[in-house]
Amino acid sequence: ELRAHQLSRKYGAARIRLDLKAKGVAQEIVERVGREGELERARAILARKYRTPAGSREEHARRMRFLQQRGFSHDTIRKLLSSDAEDEALIP
Repeated sequence: ELRAHQLSRKYGAARIRLDLKAKGVAQEIVERVGREGELERARAILARKYRTPAGSREEHARRMRFLQQRGFSHDTIRKLLSSDAEDEALIP
């Protein structure tokens, strides 16, 4: 549980589950890793990495790939990168 909490600062639920399985953590603990708060975590990670909104399609795609590699779900990424949500996420 401590490892899952530490990883939640940088990764989404899918990536955390994979890491825990690779470390041999019991299945019932792995299953407890939920998606609650995933949108907020993704927003915080994206804001730390990118300070300005995406200006082009290529930049938008780059941010999508970044979040996918971090283990966030497609629904979370789509919600976050919609034009309105992204603008709000990057304004301090």
